[in-house]
Amino acid sequence: MPSRPPTRPTRGPQSYRPEPGSIPTQPGVYRFRDSRGRVIYVGKAKNLRARLSSYFQDVAHLHPRTATMVTSAAAVDWTVVATEVEALQLEYSWIKEFDPRFNVKYRDDKSYPWLAVTVGEEFPRVMVGRGAKRKGTRYFGPYSHAWAIRDTVDQLLRVFPMRSCSNGVFKRSGQIGRPCLLGYIDKCAAPCVGKISAEEHRRIVDDFCDFMAGNTAGFLKRLEREMYAASEGLDFEKAARLRDDIGALNRALEKQAVVLGDGTDADVVAIAEDPLEVAVQIFHVRGGRIRGQRGWVADRVEEGDTGDLVEHFLLQLYGGDADIIPREILVPALPPEVETIEQLLGELRGSRVSVRVPQRGDKRALQETVARNAGQALALHKTKRASDLTTRSRALEEIQQALELDEAPLRIECFDVSNLQGTEVVASMVVFEDGLARKGEYRRFVIRGVDGQNDVASMHEVITRRFRRLLDEQATSESVVTDDGPLLVDPDTGRPRKFAYAPGLVVVDGGPPQVAAAQRALDELGIDDIPVCGLAKRLEEVWLPEQEDPVILPRSSEGLYLLQRVRDEAHRFAITHHRNRRSKSMVESLLDDVPGLGEVRRKTLLKHFGSLKKLRAATVDDLAQVPGIGERTATAIKDAVEQRAATRQTVAINTATGEIQED
Repeated sequence: MPSRPPTRPTRGPQSYRPEPGSIPTQPGVYRFRDSRGRVIYVGKAKNLRARLSSYFQDVAHLHPRTATMVTSAAAVDWTVVATEVEALQLEYSWIKEFDPRFNVKYRDDKSYPWLAVTVGEEFPRVMVGRGAKRKGTRYFGPYSHAWAIRDTVDQLLRVFPMRSCSNGVFKRSGQIGRPCLLGYIDKCAAPCVGKISAEEHRRIVDDFCDFMAGNTAGFLKRLEREMYAASEGLDFEKAARLRDDIGALNRALEKQAVVLGDGTDADVVAIAEDPLEVAVQIFHVRGGRIRGQRGWVADRVEEGDTGDLVEHFLLQLYGGDADIIPREILVPALPPEVETIEQLLGELRGSRVSVRVPQRGDKRALQETVARNAGQALALHKTKRASDLTTRSRALEEIQQALELDEAPLRIECFDVSNLQGTEVVASMVVFEDGLARKGEYRRFVIRGVDGQNDVASMHEVITRRFRRLLDEQATSESVVTDDGPLLVDPDTGRPRKFAYAPGLVVVDGGPPQVAAAQRALDELGIDDIPVCGLAKRLEEVWLPEQEDPVILPRSSEGLYLLQRVRDEAHRFAITHHRNRRSKSMVESLLDDVPGLGEVRRKTLLKHFGSLKKLRAATVDDLAQVPGIGERTATAIKDAVEQRAATRQTVAINTATGEIQED
């Protein structure tokens, strides 16, 4: 496999761009290096020339994470391989070897426990272990927690009294002719002292392995038959013992409920993602039962959709351990090169491996369950990170130092503007105090003084309106001393004036134009003691007024994470407000042409249903139940809704077939 030496690092992406035509068109794997020669990103490609050329276009057109990577790099090299499978294998090897910081890392440094049975020994032993697998040992799992599987084994040993002691204990008991404690409490058949033969002990081991492999129904029925037979034979002591054994088995099975009735061996993978992080959950299903669960939360530092994330995950999880690859892997989205992934995993496993997205039935329901777990894991991770007092304090200190503020910004207000081609322009304001969201102080704005799509003018208007309110409330408020300190209240009502307090930092969603507009609005109001900054999505740069260069915070910075969270929350709040207004305006426009429906009844309908989606789903009877809406009017409304839906479907079909050209 020919390899090209790295280009000499100088400065900027264009400085290390390979010469035109020097990059081969074969499959291969490439590495980006920083100025110190450290590998910061590893990728693969079917066509190296096409893939690498995409990195050296205008940085403004790249995805923010890709742009950060190429601007951090100082050299690129590649290795040509024969097939796409070889490219996958080499990519995995390089990621393991170099641990590049711009590759998503799903694997942690923690090994997960297995339940192992040493079937290769004369007297097999059951144990819980970690690490690499050994020949002559049968494994079940992996499991999430060692204590959980140890508890299960403890329940099963009363039914399957096989050996569980170490070789030293087993040998010593044989020498002294006395079994260990487990032999006395009937959790071991004590083959060490000859209570049972090797063949009898092997039958116990085989029953145990069959039970763990999922063949439980037949064994339970056999025990029930033996219990009833003992009861009919008046051997009540044996019947009671078998009853207790059945109870122990059922308790063990409760922890491993059947989720797939066909006894499937599969791994079910789900991903929850946001612009900053990605959470992965995987359920290991063996014999139709959930045998283990694992999960990770990783920084999302490279470009790609859900399919790309799935591909990276499969490669990292299974690339180095063929023993854990199941016959079937259920994923939320297919990787871009699913056939290649299946071929690689099949070669590692030694038999065919299927990677697919479940569409219906029990597997689809299980996939949704795993997805909920992934979403909860991501939410919990963010909550823990945001609620940790030490982390929040460090984030505020980093912002203070990076922006050279006089004090830490204990109150941060962030503003964002949302519109659809200049219509229904709205803005949002979110408030974070001490690094935590204060949702009771969020505010929405409808932009009325700006024509068309002008985010800069809209930002100027919303900042002006918010801080004019600040000046008005400060001028008309009274200060009252409380246990928590001085409080500004309305002199007429005695209620606190929330917006009479100035923020320690104003953050706007955008770059230099938006920052300049916000600063100009404050200057026009005579406010000169409130700092302003902007966070641009392109490269996550922090912009300050009247500065040519942005402030670059490290990606691992808690200060940057807090600013991103504040910005994303403002964006979410603005988008939600914008969608609500669009939905209401669409309902109003839809009802304009309904005969006999005046303004009062239109508002009544709008208040009753709230959205166009709910109005579409309503039946004529549902509509007729609204006060002031009779059956005839309800029928007219339903006809209007169905006609609008039919028109939109016709437009969509014509657009898809090329009869209508849209911008």
